[in-house]
Amino acid sequence: MLKSIKKEIEMRQSYLNDATISSIYFGGGTPSILKKQEIKSIISTIYRLFNIDENAEITLECNPDDLDEKQLIALKEIGINRLSIGIQSFDDADLKFMNRSHNAKQAIQSVTLAKKQGFNNITIDLIYGLPNQSNKKWEENLTKMFNLGIQHFSAYALTIEPKTALKHLIDTKKIIPAKDETTVEHFNTLVQMAAENDFIHYEISNFGEKGFFSNHNSAYWKNQHYLGIGPSAHSFNGTSRQWNISSNKQYIEKIKTTDSYFEIEQLNNQQQYNEYIFTSLRTIWGANSETINVQFGIKFQSHFLKEVKKWESKKDIKKTEYTYTLTNSGKFLADAIASDLFIVD
Repeated sequence: MLKSIKKEIEMRQSYLNDATISSIYFGGGTPSILKKQEIKSIISTIYRLFNIDENAEITLECNPDDLDEKQLIALKEIGINRLSIGIQSFDDADLKFMNRSHNAKQAIQSVTLAKKQGFNNITIDLIYGLPNQSNKKWEENLTKMFNLGIQHFSAYALTIEPKTALKHLIDTKKIIPAKDETTVEHFNTLVQMAAENDFIHYEISNFGEKGFFSNHNSAYWKNQHYLGIGPSAHSFNGTSRQWNISSNKQYIEKIKTTDSYFEIEQLNNQQQYNEYIFTSLRTIWGANSETINVQFGIKFQSHFLKEVKKWESKKDIKKTEYTYTLTNSGKFLADAIASDLFIVD
């Protein structure tokens, strides 16, 4: 697999047109199980083939139970300067429900150890809207997180996907999902406590201290270009989306023979406009009507201005000069608002 990943990096050297890279992100699985030399080898290949910003954010996704002092020292030595720790909760009952392999003590310990080894850019993720999760319990979760002194976090409402064990348990009445009102209460508590602790709510699910917004996340939500390497990885260059096959075996075989290992979708002007609306509205930077005119044309701007008025009147969107952003109530309706502003044939 390592050889295939490095070969794909070489094959796709021209994808970003010599742009300066500000973020390298190891994620989408359990990259922390890679050996020190394997990660170092990938980073070296990237530095050899691409222009890397001297202050580039180099992030590794990891689980709390992956991290010990030896591992953290090794990660620091090879250039990892940001950790994304999949904590999800500081409550043992929540973690058991989510079938996580770590416990609350390990969750706290992983952050403490990382800080001790000099990591000063740490993000974690939390889940709210869990069955039997009271608002008090959620407040306690958030308090524990803020007390750890991290710089960034992502918080997501629990989603119930079809054809999953959780969906089956709900369908058979073995688990009662949280009410929508409870999830809304959790979100409002989250926003309030984040502000009280000087975290900026820069995207619906992402919060960072000043100077610590995720380069990786921000690139996606600002509709910037990115290159994904490895099985299931996605790439975007402004005019097309590309995604690799998911099978590890097929990926390795096709990379060896340089067979096509990905699918690609060319985006027309309408699709690019819809992408811009979907991503920009989720952020504090919002959607800009003048940008829409310049990038996509007057037809798209006119459609946007006409359709956005009803969301303004409902106070789900607020306008500042030419920029439109979601209010807290609008953030719950982000997908519906975006789809309403799309242009569809």
